[in-house]
Amino acid sequence: MPAALISRDDAIARIAEVFREQGFEGASLSAITEASGLGKGSLYNHFPGGKDEMAAAVLAHVDAWFEAEVYAPLRDATDPRAAVTAMFAAVDGYFRSGRRICLVGAFALDATRDRFAANVQDYFARWIAALAACLKCGGARQSRVLAETTVAGIQGALVLSRALDEPAVFTRQLRQLQDQVIAGLA
Repeated sequence: MPAALISRDDAIARIAEVFREQGFEGASLSAITEASGLGKGSLYNHFPGGKDEMAAAVLAHVDAWFEAEVYAPLRDATDPRAAVTAMFAAVDGYFRSGRRICLVGAFALDATRDRFAANVQDYFARWIAALAACLKCGGARQSRVLAETTVAGIQGALVLSRALDEPAVFTRQLRQLQDQVIAGLA
């Protein structure tokens, strides 16, 4: 698609994939321009703050998706069982059944963490809080601990499936976590 036709949102999605594949520090400007379809001038026109602004925009994009598809449905759930099932389906789709790493998780583990600590912390804290609220509404005991265990399990499954190059590990772990969470509801 010609650069003139690429929206800022499309550019952000493409830049996110560069950060997923190469990390923040490893993502060169040439890789970002190639993946985004924007020349350096257009890229800096969209993101005058450079790579830091690009990363902040990517994290905001991820946050908006999770807010709409995961956090809000969990917080607003009238049927906790259905909300939990929908969360696992959304997570499986977002992470492409274990074929896509968690960008926020990756930022949490490298030198970028300090630069974007508030974004990273907020992502995980909001996910845990929304899931815990849904579980509590569903009568689960120790809803906070179960929510933490679930989010940690999802993140761990992503790492393990990537390390083993076996996306099926993610799918199996997701099913097992979903079964455990559903069993924890009253």
